[in-house]
Amino acid sequence: MTLEFLTTFFGWMAALNIAVLLFTTVMILLFQDWIAGIHGRMFQMDRADVKRAYFRYLANYKILTLIFCIMPWLALKLM
Repeated sequence: MTLEFLTTFFGWMAALNIAVLLFTTVMILLFQDWIAGIHGRMFQMDRADVKRAYFRYLANYKILTLIFCIMPWLALKLM
């Protein structure tokens, strides 16, 4: 594997993960009450707990994307 291949790989991985994160964020914001009701019934949770779980999910996904996708891509670009 060359540095060019790894840079391209991490770049596309970062772009795809950011796209998923943005899509998920927009869907949660647009359909928050409807989807919270569905997930609340599925997992026997209050709506407030479901909304906290959404926030935790988005925060964790963002941190993991930064650590495992964007930082390696940035390090490879700076080499």
